[in-house]
Amino acid sequence: MARIVVDVMPKPEILDPQGKAIVRALPHQGVTVFSGVRQGKRFELEVDGEVTDEILATAREAAETMLSNPVIEDVVNVSVIDDVEA
Repeated sequence: MARIVVDVMPKPEILDPQGKAIVRALPHQGVTVFSGVRQGKRFELEVDGEVTDEILATAREAAETMLSNPVIEDVVNVSVIDDVEA
């Protein structure tokens, strides 16, 4: 079994209230080295068997049409990660 990872982030021009809340909360935890945070989404798509070019293309299409909202989000990564134990 293999996995395809899809990472989706808000477009740069879109406000990210969750990211702003996180960056404001970090100093309260003693973390002061970060000046900004953007929060996105990660999807893991499991595939029985090997990931072919066709399967990866299908994952990219699903990422663009179903897993993200193209008006406010960008798909920033679609990649295969190491095989997973069943």
